[in-house]
Amino acid sequence: MWAPSHFLTALTALGAISATAAPVHAADHVIASPDGRTRISLSDQGGQANFTLQFKGQTLITPSPLGLVLDKGGALSSGMKITGATQRSADETYELVVGKTRTVRDRYNETTVEFLETGGLQRRLKIIARAYDDGVAFRYVLPDQADLAGVAVVGEETRFDFAGDDRCWALNLGRFGTSHEGEYDPVMARGFRASALYELPVVCQTAKGATFALAEADLRNWAGLYLTGRGDGGLGLQAQLAPRLDDPNKAVLTRIGTDTVSSWRVVMVGEAPGDLVASNLMTSLNPPTALTDTSWIKPGKAAWDWWNGGKVAGAEGMTDAAMKGFIDFAAANRLEYMLIDDGWYVGSGQAPKVLPGTDVTRPIPAINIADLIAYGRERGVGIMLWVHWKALDAQMDEALAAYEAWGIKGIKVDFMDRNDQQMVDFYHRLLTKAGEHRLMVDLHGAYRPTGLVRPYPHYVTQEGVLGAEYNKWSRRITATHNVTLPFTRMLLGPMDYTPGGFRNVAPKDFKSQFILPTVQTTRGQALAMYVVYDSPLTMVSDSPLTYAASPAGLDFISAVPTSWDETRVLSGEIGQYIIIARRKGADWWVGAMTNEAGRTVRVPLSFLGNGAFSAEIREDGAEPTALKTRTQSVKAGQTLSLKLAPSGGGVVRLTPAL
Repeated sequence: MWAPSHFLTALTALGAISATAAPVHAADHVIASPDGRTRISLSDQGGQANFTLQFKGQTLITPSPLGLVLDKGGALSSGMKITGATQRSADETYELVVGKTRTVRDRYNETTVEFLETGGLQRRLKIIARAYDDGVAFRYVLPDQADLAGVAVVGEETRFDFAGDDRCWALNLGRFGTSHEGEYDPVMARGFRASALYELPVVCQTAKGATFALAEADLRNWAGLYLTGRGDGGLGLQAQLAPRLDDPNKAVLTRIGTDTVSSWRVVMVGEAPGDLVASNLMTSLNPPTALTDTSWIKPGKAAWDWWNGGKVAGAEGMTDAAMKGFIDFAAANRLEYMLIDDGWYVGSGQAPKVLPGTDVTRPIPAINIADLIAYGRERGVGIMLWVHWKALDAQMDEALAAYEAWGIKGIKVDFMDRNDQQMVDFYHRLLTKAGEHRLMVDLHGAYRPTGLVRPYPHYVTQEGVLGAEYNKWSRRITATHNVTLPFTRMLLGPMDYTPGGFRNVAPKDFKSQFILPTVQTTRGQALAMYVVYDSPLTMVSDSPLTYAASPAGLDFISAVPTSWDETRVLSGEIGQYIIIARRKGADWWVGAMTNEAGRTVRVPLSFLGNGAFSAEIREDGAEPTALKTRTQSVKAGQTLSLKLAPSGGGVVRLTPAL
């Protein structure tokens, strides 16, 4: 299954990769994107390693320090000079097995700049910078050198000094060791505080018509990146690395005899927020998959017992009868999977605790896994299983082999709640072994994505998002939050928000409840989430009892794809509304969502191909649970109108006319 080299069949070269190795001794190295709009400059001005960023002639990031802080010799940042540089360009295409698009053009210009410390130990540092049409990225390479053998990285000198008091959206987690769940609140750049600990991405809009987002890609053998306000009170943000659990004074332990390479520091750029949503920069900054066979990776939707309290007709809870009820519901509605959550194995059921004697390979007496797998197979429904990460880690080889032998399709791994170097290593170890055992993976209690869906296409979704589960115990899942997520957290990759709540009520009537929870958004918004939110594995979260009592729109959920050939953001404003069109085959699917303000939105159909299309339109009705449905014939160049209720949404399916 595993090949020693990259998965070349997923790549189609559009142009040669070129490189020149001649040293360059200029004080500044400017790397421009292929279209010339984006420019990152590396410099040693004043002996300080730094970078600047421009987009369409507008400076977004003013000269900002770069460098690493080491436990031997201190910071490797100032007192530096450039001694050489190497340029490289690439223009390729690759295919994603699952995701928001099928084919991606990977086109960039790259320069590796070599820095030398002018005094002291004369240590060496390399910085690799890339310029894409939709952003820039840079990473550190600490070359293997005698004076740095066994060195540890304590932190970074990396800073992002803003050119203006930009309007931003940021999630202040406040501390390390969280589930990476919260609201991305509006904040002006002057409001960033050094005492805060901001999650990625931080998204900003300038006064001159540019949008940018700070992110991280290809995180491996490194510590997760956070941002804090600048200590000097200036506009911008400072890098902060997650500390190791075994030594909080260190972030990254290096390997003797090898170069140490950081993850990419990423700045996504565009004219409008929607440009960032459509970007594939995060996956392009990751290596191709080593899997030679990906035919077993099947995106789809899953019935799920936990969110609704495990209630089906005639049964509930962790029993065979209840699980078969969910399987029957999945089969009747053409859902590919049924996810059995916490409680099925010995020692489970009290998450996040891991009890003594826990065994993730032994089902409890009330659950006959072999029988449920066979029952699902007869009905075309695959079974997925929840497992606590600590319990799985203790039995990983045995458990993954058992799950493969049983015929399990995938696992949901929960409660990691960290992104220090040790946890990052766990991700890669788990995903590598899960691929060997042909198991798809959904990570919960997870740090935000870093583009790993490219090297690990069986990594089909993850949490790290304030999602629908919070309806069970809070009022935090508002329409404003829901239409902020596509422009913030979703920029980084798929998110297991767990949509499908059909107990829709107006915000004034909402009351949190743990069993059979309600949602304070409309049925139209519930449907739109299946188009707007990126998640190749998507939950259909409510109870079969709820869907039976109020089925309006369930047929749409049954039909909508979860992995796409093409994605286009038609319009939107952060925290206000969004309209996305996604294509699967010849059909287009449109999802529109609004905040607490109702509005009528226009959907331009310029993306359609030749000929007539049948448009099946579903809009909000008079009540939160109601839908209005209409059908009309349309062509490219026309415009549809969707009337969205407060906290509402709408969807359109466009099918070529016969």
